[in-house]
Amino acid sequence: MDNLGLITPLLRSNTAAIVTNVTVAPLYLERFAAALAAAGVQCVQVVLPDGEAYKNWETLNSVYDRLLEAHCDRQTTIIALGGGVVGDIAGFAAATYQRGVSFIQVPTTLLAQVDASVGGKTGINHPLGKNMIGAFHQPLAVLADTSTLRSLPMRELRAGLAEVIKHSLIRDVVLFEWLEANLEKLLAREDAALVHAVLRCCEIKAEIVAADERETGERALLNFGHTFGHAIENAKGYGVWLHGEAVAAGMALAVDLSRRLGGLTAADAARVVELIARAGLPTAVRGVSPQQFTALMGLDKKAAAGRPRFIVLDRLGAASIRDDVSSGDLNDTLATAA
Repeated sequence: MDNLGLITPLLRSNTAAIVTNVTVAPLYLERFAAALAAAGVQCVQVVLPDGEAYKNWETLNSVYDRLLEAHCDRQTTIIALGGGVVGDIAGFAAATYQRGVSFIQVPTTLLAQVDASVGGKTGINHPLGKNMIGAFHQPLAVLADTSTLRSLPMRELRAGLAEVIKHSLIRDVVLFEWLEANLEKLLAREDAALVHAVLRCCEIKAEIVAADERETGERALLNFGHTFGHAIENAKGYGVWLHGEAVAAGMALAVDLSRRLGGLTAADAARVVELIARAGLPTAVRGVSPQQFTALMGLDKKAAAGRPRFIVLDRLGAASIRDDVSSGDLNDTLATAA
């Protein structure tokens, strides 16, 4: 984060708007803004409330208010300094402010560094569904400083591991086996392990996004566990479960469905659930009925004609999109969550 040579050449003017939240601001905002100011960059600061519950129109409008009050023009670059919620809101503001300005992602959480900041998805939640309002808007750069993970609460670190596990399951069995052997190093925040995990996940996601930026096909594989996970977040109330926690339980359900469809052996399914549990993440959810799951999954963006599509594993390290899941198999999987 102190290497401004990675940022300043990308700015279109000497004005940048740093969007962060009340949790990250005391840790990094002054240091980051001061470094930019020393390089001759005028910084507008936008500090948002923290949490998924604030990923809405009201918070987004507060970003527009601050940009307009500061007379930010089309040459202003918006810099997202924070986790996935900050990145999504700042990115959507950048996509829509004066019909689009440039932005840079500086993710400070593991989940954002390995997943949310990469790929250009931006947006906010709607009471009826997660990420229903948004735009594809690619950042000029994503600058992941793994030293910020030292200040991350353990619960947030574990939530980020859910996305690391996801990347291994859909594309890289070698990474999955590495996680089985090195999970404790990640939990201990060993620098080399964190760098390896962040780099490999970014490589995987960048490769998939480059082939299918707007999710007309292959990019949907990145939503493994998310069809179930988004339903869990909605049912429990946004912010009650962290996104990574909901994805972890969603992956456990997706693994169960994959086993029922013949893609995974029982032994491999057990390996996945064991790894999720070792990461300190939930492998089950209670209090969401199969009927509620079905209704909420029908609102998923990947649904076609109200029928959800599922990302399932054909084997460890390989996934596919299925729209032919029988109601019997789905109900049997959902029954495990009732």
